[in-house]
Amino acid sequence: MANSAEPEGPPAARVVVDLLNTRAHAIHPDTLADPSVSAARAALQAAVDGDPAAWAAFDEATTDVTFRMEFGPLEIGTAQARPVPVTGDAVLGSVVLAVSELVAQGLWSRIRVCANEECRKVFYDTTRSRTRRWHSYEVCGNRVNVAAYRARATSG
Repeated sequence: MANSAEPEGPPAARVVVDLLNTRAHAIHPDTLADPSVSAARAALQAAVDGDPAAWAAFDEATTDVTFRMEFGPLEIGTAQARPVPVTGDAVLGSVVLAVSELVAQGLWSRIRVCANEECRKVFYDTTRSRTRRWHSYEVCGNRVNVAAYRARATSG
């Protein structure tokens, strides 16, 4: 549900959404104090807003992060491979992995910004049609629709 306390979407989406919705006054402001994390966050916010130049800025902000592959058994006869950050900030490394996973799976376009100009909260669009506009219809969608109705009623 759009208003549930539990975040929506795959784990990679939750990493990105959590970073973009984090504010400096929140519980762990030290994460955003890191210049590379702050620059990567700003670039991702611009990318969500549709700025094509944002990807170059994200690349620049994450140049210090390198990975190695870690392999291990998954089930009998199968194995798993996963990238593990070697250098750079650990938070930034997890963000780079999350973004790369979303892009590779064609899910980046599901990362959206709430259409309520007063909110602008980032969310993961779980709708089949990929047309969700509000992080929560009950909160933002209703407010915007009521305001539009009242504006029409007063002008007409």
